[in-house]
Amino acid sequence: MSDWSVIGAGVAGLAVATELARRGASVTVYDKDGLPGAHACSWWAGGMLAPWCEFENAEEPVLRLGQKAIEWWADKTEVHRCGTLVVAAKRDLPDLRRFARRTEGFQDVQTEEIAYLEPDLHGFAKGLHFRQEAHLNPRKALHDLCRGLQEMGVDIRHQPAPGDLGNTVDCRGLAARDVLTDLRGVKGEMLVIRCPDVGLTRPVRLLHPRLPLYVVPRGDGVYMLGATMIESEDRTRITARSLLEMLSAAYALNPAFGEAEVLEIGVDLRPAFADNLPRIRRRGRVIYANGLYRHGYLLAPALAEGVADLALENTHSEMVDEDHT
Repeated sequence: MSDWSVIGAGVAGLAVATELARRGASVTVYDKDGLPGAHACSWWAGGMLAPWCEFENAEEPVLRLGQKAIEWWADKTEVHRCGTLVVAAKRDLPDLRRFARRTEGFQDVQTEEIAYLEPDLHGFAKGLHFRQEAHLNPRKALHDLCRGLQEMGVDIRHQPAPGDLGNTVDCRGLAARDVLTDLRGVKGEMLVIRCPDVGLTRPVRLLHPRLPLYVVPRGDGVYMLGATMIESEDRTRITARSLLEMLSAAYALNPAFGEAEVLEIGVDLRPAFADNLPRIRRRGRVIYANGLYRHGYLLAPALAEGVADLALENTHSEMVDEDHT
């Protein structure tokens, strides 16, 4: 049995630790902030397991590897397999047609079918239903990963004592830029709102030329609204424009969202490489796993399996990038 330390208790670190422990390694997780919380980028994620939708503006591995994520997560936390509904206002139907050309795995739906899928959506004559997609609650998923690790005997600790680290997997996200100098931060802003008068059951994406919006149900009338993708490294505050546009887009889905209670505003930076695909890099006794961009929950399982393959079997998955200097 090999001993491994995993640095970082976000979705990448917890998924990597889970896969290593599942394969028989002795694992300890270290995070300077302790258990997952608002300090982690993955705390603010949408939790959509939507590889077919994401393929609209992502590389092929996101579609192929992301499809495996649904079953991986279903074995570890609650996964809602309701699909994804994509709609657009009448003036934005060219965007819906463009979205359809760039994706696959959907069924065209019209007014009556949209009303059947989501009775609380009004005024949309055309849409796309990606019925194979799913979603989860990111915070519950992180909690369930921690609980699963504890059941496998994995400790989650604060900073390691000198000499504690041996074989290491570094999953620090953007903090790893001290070594991974080609990482960049991509700003994401989101809202958590409560609106019991709206009863959506699946993620709904509203296409808009400036700010495509997704609304993800969290249960009990709570929704996550997101999310911006801004090439900025200011993680301190949301912009007024982003706040107004997200709320306006939600109002376009259903005017009842205008009476919603804003529970949380989240701002963080997603770690990304130039092509927005994750990388696994080995430097001596340290493996760096990073660059999940906006695909944290979708690609974390594939990233974790790739790390475990490299760490325990010296097998190189397609994410391994050991030639980078």
